[in-house]
Amino acid sequence: MSEIILGIESSCDDTSAAVLQDRVLLSNVIASQQVHKDYGGVVPELASRAHELNIVPVVSEALSRAGVKSSELSAIAFTRGPGLLGSLLVGTSFAKALSLSVGCPLIEVNHLQGHVLAGFVRQKDVAVREPSFPFLCLLVSGGNSQIVKVNDPLHFEILGQTIDDAVGEAFDKCSKMMGLGYPGGPVIDRLAKLGNPDRFKFAKPRVPGLDYSFSGIKTSLLYFVRDEMAKDSAFLENNKEDICASFQKALIDILMDKLVKAARQTGITQIAIGGGVSANSGLRTRIVEEGRKRGWETFLPEFKFTTDNAAMIAIAGHFHYLAGERCPLDAAPYSRAVNAESR
Repeated sequence: MSEIILGIESSCDDTSAAVLQDRVLLSNVIASQQVHKDYGGVVPELASRAHELNIVPVVSEALSRAGVKSSELSAIAFTRGPGLLGSLLVGTSFAKALSLSVGCPLIEVNHLQGHVLAGFVRQKDVAVREPSFPFLCLLVSGGNSQIVKVNDPLHFEILGQTIDDAVGEAFDKCSKMMGLGYPGGPVIDRLAKLGNPDRFKFAKPRVPGLDYSFSGIKTSLLYFVRDEMAKDSAFLENNKEDICASFQKALIDILMDKLVKAARQTGITQIAIGGGVSANSGLRTRIVEEGRKRGWETFLPEFKFTTDNAAMIAIAGHFHYLAGERCPLDAAPYSRAVNAESR
């Protein structure tokens, strides 16, 4: 019998709904919020209010595009966490109400798990390469930086993670520091393509094992720009491409040094990336280059699956559904989680 999963994602500032039928994506609708650009970051209260406005039309549009009635759903998968609590409450509450109204089960999904499994979404008439288990996933986003060993779709092992800031946060905060706007990742990536990545050097942390740290490199950039601007007030404007290129290279070096170490320690050569920062062109190029040099088979998600989207929630829900897992109606969202393991 055909299995149809509705996925709902509302962990931050994107309201998204997607429909999957037997792992094949039928629709994936995303409503983004532009208001946060004026504040240089996501404002939680504004985000939750926008989700309230967007959730009904987004889910309705996803079902319409898929040609599916709500009564035909096998299950509803929703992001339970981690994320902004107000935003999560909107998606969770809507998923519960729809589940009750149509009489189909609920499936909770860890947002980070969705990012890791995004590469398993299948599309009509599109050849998709999928990593075999076990594989390593470099999970990088605005709130998380982890190296995950994926033993199977429902069993993850965190080998390393940031001890302070995430790499996406480093991109955003340093972009704001230089007056380049929000979100910072795409801006820095664009300017980095025009600059010399070897012109400036920034301090890299010395963290044991496979853990990361990105707080020190932000401080390094702050002091560097401050000192140079004291000598020449036009320094930032005249050198922003080289600064962005050098800063981005330093962040990617930090990420790749630990990923190479993890691959060496585990002997795993199936390597994937996921999360919002996996859209960064410098990181994507670097991981492919390292793969060729080290004999890895690398897997990069399509750009449309790098940002927060409900297709990744639906595919994670698919695996939970097949395992017989269901979520009770009294389940509350959670804002924080220590890793990408299923809850």
